[in-house]
Amino acid sequence: MASVSAQNARVLSGMRPTGRLHLGHFHGVLKNWLELQHEYECFFFVADWHALTTHYEDPTIIPDSSREMVIDWLAAGINPGSATIFVQSRVPEHAELHLLLSMITPLGWLERVPSYKDQQEKLKELDLSTYGFLGYPLLQSADILMYKAGQVPVGEDQVAHVELTREVARRFNHIYGREAGFEEKAEEAKKKMGKKNAKLFDSLKRRYQEQGDQEALQVARALLDGQGNITLSDRERLFGYLEGGGRIILPEPQALLTKASKMPGLDGQKMSKSYNNTIALRDEPAVVEKALRTMPTDPARVRRTDPGNPDKCPVWQFHQVYSNDEVREWAQQGCRSAGIGCIECKQPIIDAVLAELVPIQQRAKEYEAQPDLVRSILNEGCDKARDVARETIDEVRHAMSLVMV
Repeated sequence: MASVSAQNARVLSGMRPTGRLHLGHFHGVLKNWLELQHEYECFFFVADWHALTTHYEDPTIIPDSSREMVIDWLAAGINPGSATIFVQSRVPEHAELHLLLSMITPLGWLERVPSYKDQQEKLKELDLSTYGFLGYPLLQSADILMYKAGQVPVGEDQVAHVELTREVARRFNHIYGREAGFEEKAEEAKKKMGKKNAKLFDSLKRRYQEQGDQEALQVARALLDGQGNITLSDRERLFGYLEGGGRIILPEPQALLTKASKMPGLDGQKMSKSYNNTIALRDEPAVVEKALRTMPTDPARVRRTDPGNPDKCPVWQFHQVYSNDEVREWAQQGCRSAGIGCIECKQPIIDAVLAELVPIQQRAKEYEAQPDLVRSILNEGCDKARDVARETIDEVRHAMSLVMV
């Protein structure tokens, strides 16, 4: 298994431009990004090309939707000083890498991605008999491999996409990682580590290759991660040398499983614009309060004096997200005994949601009033992303002999 140097580990994640975001996005994605931006070198991107894979017939909404989504990212606390925020289509190297990877990716790999048939079934109203839709998991792979991302935050339903990316990277490295004079270059790189570390590397390499010692493999990887006097290319050669292959040009990423979002919609289903059950991050307080006050409760509780069952009430799901143990116990007991009414039960939720949205909405107003600042953030992020992308695509072109001598 190919490894990624801890010194060069990156996280990459993106979202299709859907316009203004709601609490489901905040609890399901953005809160995770807020933590990751302080732990890794993060690249967060607007996946506008991915939007075309299913909605190619009406792309006019994409620019406004992208801008509104980025404002919500910034308002939620994504810091352009800690993470790179960019737009996928403004880094054309993504398209080139997608094309080059398509040359080596077996058709069957794409057809077996679980979401391929699932989405065709769910989106029957759309014509998805296109190469773009079939190939979008490979475009995702290009997105990830372009930045040599070591970690990709995904839910369980997206793990198959990361596994496809790993297979594509493995196949690419196997075909193109056999550079001329590989072993000689690896030996020269090893000498730069110093005699003591080079000797230790050889010992660990033998233990892994001859005995299959996984602990030796992990120790050797850590040894390489700690070498500050060798280049990234030399480190990638030594990773490949260690594992008995060639140079690792495109490191295999790892799926970073995120907690499943517990944020329900107003009707108890998953919060989604398609269900019309959302609370947007920028909804006015009066709109939020009205939506929560009028949300459905246990249908069996017709009168105030009727006892209820929290397990059948969407309000209880909100308590599980927003309330502490004491408030949840109060809600449970009060509902089952008819000691409190539904409006009383909803009040702590209303207070908590409004309090959560206050700082987000304040920051959103600041960014709405400064469109030039938002454009500047995106311009800087796109420039930084392109710098990294050019380095990767240059390596790929050289490996594939696509550079004129």
